[in-house]
Order: sequence, then structure tokens, then C-alpha cells
Amino acid sequence: MHKRKLVITQNLGNGLIDKIREIIPDWEIIIGKEKSIWTDHLNEAEVIVSWKKEMEGMISNQSKLRWLQAWSAGVNSLPLHELEAKNIHTTSANGVHAYPISETIFALMLALTRKIHTYVKNQQTKIWDHAGLNLEIHGKTIAILGVGAIGKETAKIAKAFGMEVIGFRHSGKPEEYVDTMYTLEHLNDVLPQCDYVAVTLPYTKETHRLFGMEQFKLMKPSSFFINIGRGNIVVEQELIKALKDGEISGAGLDVFEIEPLNEGSPLWELENVIITPHTSGSTEHYTKRVIEDIFIPNLKSYVQGGTPAINLVDYKKGY
Repeated sequence: MHKRKLVITQNLGNGLIDKIREIIPDWEIIIGKEKSIWTDHLNEAEVIVSWKKEMEGMISNQSKLRWLQAWSAGVNSLPLHELEAKNIHTTSANGVHAYPISETIFALMLALTRKIHTYVKNQQTKIWDHAGLNLEIHGKTIAILGVGAIGKETAKIAKAFGMEVIGFRHSGKPEEYVDTMYTLEHLNDVLPQCDYVAVTLPYTKETHRLFGMEQFKLMKPSSFFINIGRGNIVVEQELIKALKDGEISGAGLDVFEIEPLNEGSPLWELENVIITPHTSGSTEHYTKRVIEDIFIPNLKSYVQGGTPAINLVDYKKGY
């Protein structure tokens, strides 16, 4: 009799492995980042934790896969149509990033507002210059596009700065720390009020190239644009033009249309841009949170015959 099989394509500490084994003591568990560790086990795996690009085409129609736990909050890189067609449950790592990404959002906002990026460059060349510093963040208005776990934490921090918080979410449902909530249909109406716009949306058909020149022209010339969502939510060439033409004051960008960002991109050279290499969600607690907060509770439900409900992806919505 073949054992049921779990494949985890990440390295886990013994403590986390022991917690998983307590729930499924009779399963065979394959764990490790190296492709050679898990390649031969894919078709026999009933559950896979952490999808890898190399897996595409390696899972046959005879696969026993019933549930995939993604290692990221965004699932647009997964073969969602294939997973849906095969009735495979997919759960995301949504919620794991709330602390590190909200910290990154404010790090970028504060750095741009207080010209920290300019002073760091000046320090490298030993230039003592005021650089026209005159803005502060307290009491300003922020629009948060996408009030999920990240957006909620960002709104909470914004209130510590006495900010007016405007939120956007698909349902329009009110949320604590958000003063006014809208759906995206009202985006253009709200943008002229905002000093900061932070994009935390997932990438879907509805959010594809959502933000372009029309939206940048509606923003204040003194405003800042932060994108930690996905690069294809923004028309990158129009963002570059808006930054060059002074339609907005600056941008903090963690995601791009093509990654890694091409060395020839003008974004590298713009003085009013801070670039981070899609690292806003990186944290010392990442693995622990994915396993303990999402995977283990879902695994307990799954082995009892239920559906893994935490962060279950809605294939119709794409997230």
C-alpha cells in the first residue's frame, strides 16, 4: 500500500517538520529546495507546498495532486486554469507579508518625503546640501489600493502619523483605520485628494494596467506613488514620463513589468525614484508564518476531510 505523500520544496527546520509529522504521521514527507530531492515525487504527491516554475509540464494527468499551497501571496504566476480544470485546491501565502511590506511602504514614503535617498547619494560623494527638504508625512492623505492584510496594516500605521486614510477594495466593505472605503470604479475621483498612493493589489484581469498617465495626471504634483503589488498593474513607460514631467513628485517601486528590471530602464537614473528588487515581503519570519499560520491549520482541516479554507484561491477572481 502506497503512503500518501507531501512534497515541500523549501528547507524547513526540525521544529516545523515535527509539527507537520504530528498531523500526518503515516504520510511520506519529501522536504528540500534542491530539484533533485522532489522531482521524482511530483506525480505521487497529494499535497505540494511551494510551486516551482520547473514543475510546469512535469505533473501528468495521472497526478494525485489535490492541494497546492503557494509560497507567495500572489498566484498569477501559477497555472491557475490547469489547476482549476483538475479540481485542485490552491491556497496562497496571503497575510504573511503584512508586517514586512507595510514597513517597506512606510520606509519608501518616509525616505521620499524626508529626502533620505538624496542624502544617502550625497553622503557617497561628500556633498553637504539641504536638497530643498520641506515636506512631512503627518496629517497627509494616503490612498491604499487593495485593503487586504497588507493594506490593513498600512492603514493602521498611517493612523499613527495622523493621516487621512482612503481605501479601495473589491467589496467596498468598511475597515478599521480606513476613513473612507471605495471600489476601484471611483479611483479617478479620489486621486486628486491624495498625497500618497500605495498599490497593494493582486494582479488580475481587472487590475492589468490599471494605473497609467490618466491617473498620474490626476494626482497632485507633490504626491508620491508606491507600488509593492505587481508591475503589470502600472503602465511603466507612462509612469516614467509622469516622473520626468513632474506629474508626481516621486515613486517607490518594488515591482516592475519585467523582472529583474532591465539595466537600460530610465527608472534606475531618476533622482525621484527609489528601487527595491521585489524584496518588500522578505522577512526572518516568512517560513514560520507560512507553515504555522496557514499550512498547518489547513492541513488539519484537509486530513479530516475538509477543504483548506485559509487563503483558498477563487479561480474566477484570480486570487
